[in-house]
Amino acid sequence: MSTILITGCSTGIGFATAERMARSGHSVYATMRTPQKSPELAQLAERDNLPITILTMDVDSDESVKTAVAEVLAQAGQIDVLVNNAGIAPIGAVEETAFGTFQAVMQTNYFGTLRCIQAVLPGMRQQRSGCIVNVSSVAGKIYSACFGAYCATKAAIEALSESLAGEVRQYGIRVALVQPGVIDTPLIEKGDAVPPQTAYYQHARLKAYLAASASFHVPASEVAETILAVATGEKADFRNPVGADALPLLGWRASLSDEEWIGTSNLDEETWIVGMAQMGMDVRPHLEAFNAVV
Repeated sequence: MSTILITGCSTGIGFATAERMARSGHSVYATMRTPQKSPELAQLAERDNLPITILTMDVDSDESVKTAVAEVLAQAGQIDVLVNNAGIAPIGAVEETAFGTFQAVMQTNYFGTLRCIQAVLPGMRQQRSGCIVNVSSVAGKIYSACFGAYCATKAAIEALSESLAGEVRQYGIRVALVQPGVIDTPLIEKGDAVPPQTAYYQHARLKAYLAASASFHVPASEVAETILAVATGEKADFRNPVGADALPLLGWRASLSDEEWIGTSNLDEETWIVGMAQMGMDVRPHLEAFNAVV
């Protein structure tokens, strides 16, 4: 069985992946920024006697990442799989989003992923084996209005991963992307509220779309299953979309020119609502609720 290091395990996809990997018999090192604030995974591991070790890791910190990786290597001897999952997803128009927010989301989503990759690669290269699974998003390929900060980080991860895959294959190391659509996790709930004085109506539309898509209740466990299949070699694809809306969204975007895609952000409200309905998304009640608040 493999030794697996996972980031961002306090809730959502990271939590589900740690549990799924452990129930498959793998030795899991589940990391999170403040384990004392999120004891649920440790409690689950103790209750069900799962091979999960909880470690503190703040992916924003060079020292924290190096310390956690060193601890895993000291205990297990090697790291077979790294799952980069930790992330944040702010919503807002470029003009109205604080510069510091752009820095924070890039620090966690992109530089956090890069830190972990650089920390595990020397060992993987020496053992001439390993798998790095980077949790991207359909937002790494589809850039929506009022989602620029998040999309930029996921696009960066997509580019980094593809470049990295070409570098490390010679050492027996696989790199793969998992691209979730909208998944029923706390990440969606943490999205910023629609600001009452916003100059950009697309903020409410994005929130309405996310709420409508979340109503499909695609569980984090579905993403965990895909990550497990990638890590074990059952799935050999480099890019792995997952979720009810992932493939439809990617297909829709691929069918449009850049200009056509950009134009969808400026459709009149009723045309946009009807278009979403054709994709199976009932955005109207959510949009009306957000507009009533604003």
